[in-house]
Parts: sequence; structure tokens; C-alpha cells
Amino acid sequence: MSSISDSADPGVFSTPLTPWFELPRDPTQREALTQLVTDDTPPPRKITSLHHHLGLTGTSSQLDQWQGLAMVASIDVAVARMLEPHIDALGIIAEAGLDAPADHSSWGVYAAEVPGKVVTVAEANGSTVITGEKAWCSLASELSHAIVISHDNGRGRAMAVSLTDPRVHPDRTAWPSIGLREIPSGSVTFDHAPAEMIGPPDWYLDRPSFAWGGIRVAACWFGGALGLAQNAARRHFARPGPSPMGDLNMGRLDAEIFATRAVLAQAAEAADGDKQFSRDEAWSLALRVRNIVYRSAQRIQLLCRELAGPAALTGDRAFAKADADLTVYLSQHHGARDEASLGEELAKEAPPR
Repeated sequence: MSSISDSADPGVFSTPLTPWFELPRDPTQREALTQLVTDDTPPPRKITSLHHHLGLTGTSSQLDQWQGLAMVASIDVAVARMLEPHIDALGIIAEAGLDAPADHSSWGVYAAEVPGKVVTVAEANGSTVITGEKAWCSLASELSHAIVISHDNGRGRAMAVSLTDPRVHPDRTAWPSIGLREIPSGSVTFDHAPAEMIGPPDWYLDRPSFAWGGIRVAACWFGGALGLAQNAARRHFARPGPSPMGDLNMGRLDAEIFATRAVLAQAAEAADGDKQFSRDEAWSLALRVRNIVYRSAQRIQLLCRELAGPAALTGDRAFAKADADLTVYLSQHHGARDEASLGEELAKEAPPR
């Protein structure tokens, strides 16, 4: 089976003039990807199968990563949400100069900081261990490994840990969410669990590529919105008579999707280019892109509901699931806080009056 990256099929962002109604345009490529995304295999095997099918490694271009994840999200948002941290972890490990993990391993990245839930680094019997509770640890009871951002004398440390170690205790409380229900994201308690340091102190946040990870998530948001739009467009085109309001919503959708594809294409060109970004420069770019994609995905979602009508939300499981999954995924954006952060950065760059 050939991979998406081996295909000459036009990309989601690299060719924003290509019609978005059916991407990938090659039916064979789309069928193969859809089969992998929608089959009943457990998350760890699904993650590794897609990772290989998409041809992604820890050193893949940002364009390839964002396009691959967007296509997965257009089929199933939750599966993209499973895959994205795995790709992130591969990149972190490669950037730190470490050997690539075993092919069968499946990875998460647990970086959320919640008051009262802190993981610390210590030495015990000549080994490095982590102790404490980490919040928002997606699929911790199913994945094999994770990179856990921990505290070491007041500084942040990226630590690689095996989630199958008996000293790692995921919270197995039922996950009540409707959106992203396949991604239980409870806490994990680490009880002197052995861990390996990845990079120097504070390196995880100080890397310019941390910003590219933020855009990678936005590419997943867009992919989820694109999947809704493709579904709604098929419904519109299949209607027996012209619908002026439907055509209006289609025109609005097309313009919104084109603009977002163009933004992500330009961001990928910058991220993969020769310019050496500082961390602050990269993060300012990421804030711009994330805020644009966030607002656009919200608008696309609303237009899709109007174009598809109530029958899609009540009678089409795929549409209703994608809508619910995207709603939860978008809720993880920092929204106004990120917009304020971007404004603060711009104020620093403004010339004195």
C-alpha cells in the first residue's frame, strides 16, 4: 500500500486552489486512508498504522505533518486527536538527538499545567524518577509511552516514561464527554516511575518548534471543519433543485476554506524555510495562525450546520460525531488569552512614539 506522502495527489495546503470537496482527489488514496482511520483496531495500533501510512517521522516537514493530520481529521476528528501527540513526541525525540522510538510504540505528550497537580523529578537509587499527578493525560491507559513535562528545581523538564510501568497509575474514572469520547483524558499518578530526560531544563517550551506544534493542532481543527464542509457540500449538490440560500452558504464556505488553506500554506512555507526563527518570533506566528484557524473553524462549523440542515445532526452519525468532536477540540483553545498575548507581543515590537 502506498503512503499519502508518496502520492502526487494535491495537498490540502500546498495547493489551496485545488477544489476541497473531495481530498485526497485520488479515490484509491482516500479509500486506503479512510479504511485505516475508521477500522476497529485499538488506538495504539491505529496510531502506528497511520503514522507509517502517512510516511511521517520525527523529522518530517511541517507541511507534511499538517496536511496528513488535516486529512485524518476530515475523516474522524478523534483519530487525528489520537495521532497528533504521537507525531509531536516523535519530533521532540528527534530534535533532542535521541534514537527514534520502537516502531510499535505509541506516544502521548502530557504538558498541561493545573494548580495542585504537579509532577516532580528526583533521583532514587541512582535512577531518575518522576512523582506526582498530571492532569489531562489522553489515552494514558492505552498508550505505551508519553513525554511528561515535569518540574526539576523550578524548571521544566521533558521526561520520557513508559506508561506500562506498574508505578504509573492512570485514573480510570468513566469519561463522560460526548465529543472526543474515544479520548479519555483523566489524570495520571506517577509513583517514583523511572523516566528519561529529553533535552536540557526548559528546552521543551523554549524551542521555536514548540510553536509549530501549536499550528499542528490548528491543522487538525481545520481538518475537522473541512470534513463537515465536505459532508454538507455533498448533501447540497445532491438536492434536486437549486437553493439560493444553499448556494449562499456554499460560497461563504468556499471563501472561508480557501482563506484558511492559504494561511496554513504560508505558515508551513515559513516553518519549513531557511529562516532561523527565535522562539518568540515563531510563537507570534503560531498565535496569528491559531487564532485565524480557530475563528474560521467555528464559522465553517456554523455554515455547515446551516447548509446540511437538522437531518445531518440528527440522522447522520458521522456528521453529528464530527460536529461534537470539533466542538470539544476547539474548546481547548485559549481563545481571547492568546489574542491578548499576541497583542502584547506586537506592543513590544512597536516603534517608540
